[in-house]
Amino acid sequence: MIFIQRLRFYFFVILILCSLLLLYIWYDNYRFEISPLSETTRYKLIKKENEIRSLIYKNYSLNIDIPVIISDKMKNKHFGLATYNNGKIAIYLNKKHFLESEEYMIDDVLPHEYAHALMFVFNDFSNENGGHTKKWQEICRKLNGLRCNRFVSHRDIIIGKTNIFE
Repeated sequence: MIFIQRLRFYFFVILILCSLLLLYIWYDNYRFEISPLSETTRYKLIKKENEIRSLIYKNYSLNIDIPVIISDKMKNKHFGLATYNNGKIAIYLNKKHFLESEEYMIDDVLPHEYAHALMFVFNDFSNENGGHTKKWQEICRKLNGLRCNRFVSHRDIIIGKTNIFE
């Protein structure tokens, strides 16, 4: 009988701890969704934007200011998006994916989308290979894109988080 009472007690304690953990995770996600990116993340993003703009000037003699908008309204499958609308170019980054991998968003997705934006600047609206032509890949590399692939590689995100190869 004492064994069953202890078992019930441990079960109850584990149930309460798991419930608290779930509440914390829910709260942490909710807080991220309603708050802007952290100061540290915004600083890293601005620093990378300035680096890319400097590379654009160095490689193409262009001094352009393309707005980068952090959006929580994008579909989950999209990490970023460069848009061209009536001559205006903008870059959108999916806020939700900053939680998944901030480094990937800044070091991979941002140069990727700037390469698309430059294609718009050069009036190259090619749909060949989903807009990821050889010219686009060359631009992406010149902007220090780490992996100028056509689409997101979830393996890259996971490997980046584990730091196994560093």
